[in-house]
Amino acid sequence: MESSTTTLSSKETIDLFDQYVIGNYTRYPACLTRGEGSEIWDAEGNRYLDFFPGWGCDLLGHCPPRVVEAVREQVGQLIHVPNTWYMESQGRFAQALVERSFPGKVFFCNSGAEANEGAIKLARAHGSPRTKIITALDSFHGRTLGAVSATGQPKYQQGFGPLVPGFKHVPYGNIDAMVKAIDDETVAIMVEPIQGEGGVNIPPAGYLGRLRQLCDDRGLLLILDEVQTGMGRTGKWFAHQEDGIEPDIMTLAKSIAGGIAGGAIIARSAVAASLRPGMHASTFGGNPILCRAGLAYIETIEEEGLLDRAVEIGQLFNRELQSLRQELGVIRDVRIRGVMIGIDLAMPGAGIVKDCLEHRLLINCTHETVLRLLPAMNIADEQIEEGIEILVQAIRRAAS
Repeated sequence: MESSTTTLSSKETIDLFDQYVIGNYTRYPACLTRGEGSEIWDAEGNRYLDFFPGWGCDLLGHCPPRVVEAVREQVGQLIHVPNTWYMESQGRFAQALVERSFPGKVFFCNSGAEANEGAIKLARAHGSPRTKIITALDSFHGRTLGAVSATGQPKYQQGFGPLVPGFKHVPYGNIDAMVKAIDDETVAIMVEPIQGEGGVNIPPAGYLGRLRQLCDDRGLLLILDEVQTGMGRTGKWFAHQEDGIEPDIMTLAKSIAGGIAGGAIIARSAVAASLRPGMHASTFGGNPILCRAGLAYIETIEEEGLLDRAVEIGQLFNRELQSLRQELGVIRDVRIRGVMIGIDLAMPGAGIVKDCLEHRLLINCTHETVLRLLPAMNIADEQIEEGIEILVQAIRRAAS
């Protein structure tokens, strides 16, 4: 067996994958080997500008220094212990999350899907015998069986039936539809404050506040899936804070720890009490590496003023893209909240993603026609300008 530090060419790595790795992903034809901030390099030394770092997980870009140092130190002390023991870093990270969100308690896990699975179980445990949860069309809550059942997109559910029962999907942003869907079996409403995978869909003003009031009036739990919106991406620690409300349960993952895998549920204490010993668990959840990385991530954002920077970046992108929208009829809408950016096209976006890749810019297309950008909160102005120029030219070529 060759050393794990051996550097293969991109082609050699692709051949390795073809032989040994299940092909459930459509992958780009390059092997990425190192990254720094908003730049990343492949095995051949080609440099890419990354407007979609880590599929939304690297909100501080690649290898943020404080996170790297915290992980290095922790790996030399303790890698993993089971949750039958206390860990100082887990307690401190839970405290840091609660102090920046709402009064409650934290359960740690490994991913957004796992966080949403736990939130579904918690809601049903707390509200028993009621079990029904209302979610939104075009939502995305993960690919595990419960989470994909909650997801309001049939394309992710095909081939995996029978799905978990007890979910009702209604149009996003439509309060009247939500009210009509409630019955005696309903225990919770579960939505994303901004739909990410569904097309960077920002709800009408006051939507979250009205959901909060509806849940209060009808004795329901409000679950907010902040897997993509949370941890500073929108310019607030959590997107719902823009509306001045608090959920009963919130789920987190993606950028929770600067690129280290992890997820979390935060729940009001009265709700959290419904998860008693033995009812739910996560072997690797809240491990010391995650928690040290998460604390370093929070420290970086606060010491470098990156919540405000996220707002500035969004405004910069908005100016450039709105100008392009006036020029080209192919752009139907530009939707931006902080460093969460959606460009809704009147044409498929896959070709533009490919064009950008050929010019060494990494972006994403979701919902077939929406170009999705999730740049780092600390990306430099000159990198933004460089990337926007590549993107603009790619859109122009596609529109011609």
